[in-house]
Order: sequence, then structure tokens, then C-alpha cells
Amino acid sequence: MDFEIRKDRMAGKARRLTREREAYFQLMRQGYSSMEACRIVGINYRTGKRWRNGWHSPPNGRKPVPPIYTEMPASGPSRYLCEEDRIHIADRLREKASIRQIAAELGRSPSTISREIRRNGMPLCGDASRWAYRPHAAHRRAKQRRPRPKAGKIGQNPRLRDFIQHHLNLRWSPEQICQALRARFPDRPEMHVVHETIYQALYVQGRGELRRELTRALRTGRARRKPRRQAQQRTPRFATPMVMISERPAEAADRAVPGHWEGDLIIGKDGNSAIGTLVERATRYLLLLHLPHGRTAEHVRDALVTTVQTLPPHLTRSLTWDQGIEMASHGSFTLATDIPVFFCDPASPWQRGSNENTNGLLRQYFPKGTDLSAHTREQLDAVAAQLNSRPRKTLDWETPAERLLKLLAA
Repeated sequence: MDFEIRKDRMAGKARRLTREREAYFQLMRQGYSSMEACRIVGINYRTGKRWRNGWHSPPNGRKPVPPIYTEMPASGPSRYLCEEDRIHIADRLREKASIRQIAAELGRSPSTISREIRRNGMPLCGDASRWAYRPHAAHRRAKQRRPRPKAGKIGQNPRLRDFIQHHLNLRWSPEQICQALRARFPDRPEMHVVHETIYQALYVQGRGELRRELTRALRTGRARRKPRRQAQQRTPRFATPMVMISERPAEAADRAVPGHWEGDLIIGKDGNSAIGTLVERATRYLLLLHLPHGRTAEHVRDALVTTVQTLPPHLTRSLTWDQGIEMASHGSFTLATDIPVFFCDPASPWQRGSNENTNGLLRQYFPKGTDLSAHTREQLDAVAAQLNSRPRKTLDWETPAERLLKLLAA
């Protein structure tokens, strides 16, 4: 050891045994037992025990003594700045070093250093124009900010929470709600959140910021995140002659001209019922096919013919479908309506992305595992009208009905 143990233990008894404590804890960190460390340092075993565990019931009615903790050295580089790093930052700032120089010396990103100075610095005497960075005060502020969990932004603002809960009950998505908040309160940043904040308030248990049952209002209806998996393969193509999507006009691919539609079926319980969906690519306008008697090729063809005949001619340019057997009568459909049908490649649902996304929205109204034939024509029209009046990010937060109305007016 690099110190001399005092021969006379009674001399300077009131003095704290600082060097002996440091030596004792150093030996404990090196793997010595408490009794062996006490013997080497020259202290009583009970003294070392009190240093480690404190003195919960001292004699003569004295106050309990807390244990003595020594700061353990870091085992390796940490993602957080330590007190030595902050002292280095303060020294270099006094020497007029740049942020990038300090970051290079500490092996950190320049944004880490600038954010540390901005968050943990303080104005001198309340003057915002004179900024000071005091390392020890900055370290205390950082340690006080670190403990978790913290109250979220939604939980701290009752008006924000009520706004979000109201629009979730209207089956708005979190991203639509965030955009509505920015439009409604443009000058109030305390009312602005990102959609991930809403998902965290719903999914993370114990936070209590939003009611748990509101997860049923999400279009997936899940109360927890679903891990990403590889997309399931679709059924094989049928043997009927098809015109593939590669031959579809370029005006349909770039969504520049309205009138090109994407179609599919959403299937009910045990595959015994279905509802047809048609989505216009340029405006995302939705039409629903009523199939109360089944989803055979003839039923789907007749429903398609009835639906598209209600549209103006310049909005019936093409139809894109997957290779489901329900489109086996696509030839007779084209003869009846003069609308060409193009088929996607096998296992390529992204080639009908607008329709796939809309089918996900419809599952809020027609959950999986339910009988879809129970819905009337009027109910389908009401659901389509509600979806067509919801703002869409891809339309610059216009609704499909508004965008279609503009096209018809033009």
C-alpha cells in the first residue's frame, strides 16, 4: 500500500479515516474479502461492514448512518458523457476551442457536444446573451434528468389528451391526428406531437396517458406492436389468358391521369363472404362492391359492371387486379364495359399499393373473422363515404372526395 497506517489509533480520533476507507474499497474492488481487507488496512471488521452497509441502528439514539459509496470507474466507453468529459468541455470552451475540436478530442459527435452545452449550460445572472457552462452543475442537471419513467407530453396536457382520444374514437390514424393538431394549433408547440408519441402512449403499459381500450380504434386493432415478417405468398395464378401489368399504359403508373382503378376482395369468416373494393389511383377514391350471394367469378363480374356503369366515361380507363380466381370472367367484363383489365405479377401486392392500403383501412369497419354478407348496400355506401371524407397524407391532407371533385370540376 502507498500509505502508512497510524500506529496510535486513538490519535486524531475525530478525524475521518479517509485514506483507510479508500484503501479498503480499493482492496474490495480487487477481489479481497471484507475480513481480509480489514486486516490489511488495520481496521476492525465491523468498521468495514459499517462503511459498506451503513449503520441502521447506532447506539445512544444517534441518527442512522448511510453506507459510503465510492464511484466505480467506468468499465469502458459509455454513450453518456461523464463528469470528466464535462470538465474537459468547460476547459476547452474557456480556451476558445471550437465544438468540432472538442468533439474530436473526446471521440464524440459534434452534435453531442453542442447539445450538451445547450441543454446543461445556463445564462449568467439571468442574462440570456451571456452563456456559461459549469461542468459540475451540468453533470448534476444531466443526472437529475436521466431517471425513468418520465411523464409524457400527452399525460401532462389534458387538452391534448382529450383531443387525441376524441379523434381516435372517430377512427382517425395517429398520423392524421398529428397533422390536425398542427393545423388547428399552429402557434402552440405544446399541442404538437408526432405519431410515434401517440403509439407509445397506447402501447407502453403503465404510462396511463391514453385509455388502453382506444387501441381497438386503430385500424389494426392491436394492443401491441407486431414484429415484421416476410409477406405470405399468394395463391398461384390461374390459367386464363391475362394482360400483365407491364403492358399497362404509363399514364396509369405515374397517377397523372384519373380513371385508373385498383381492385381486390376482402374476405369474411371461413372464406364464405366478401366485399369488393375499387380504389382510384390518382384520388384514392373508394367504391365498394356488394356481394351478398357469394364471390364467384360471375358474382364479381356482375358487381363490377353495375358499379363502373355509374362512373363518367373519362373515369373508367383501366382496372388492375391480382391473380385471384374471382377474376376468371375478366374477358366478359371488358366486353361489357370496354375497360381493360391488367393483372399483377405473382406475390407482388405492392403493385396495387393504394388498394392494399385501403383494404387495411376497411378492416376497422369489417374485422377479420366476421360475416361480411350481413352488411347491406346502404352500410357499404356509408363506410365508403366516411373513408372518402378522411384526410390523406399522400393527397397533401386533402380528402379523396375533395380531390375527385376538383378533377370533375376541371
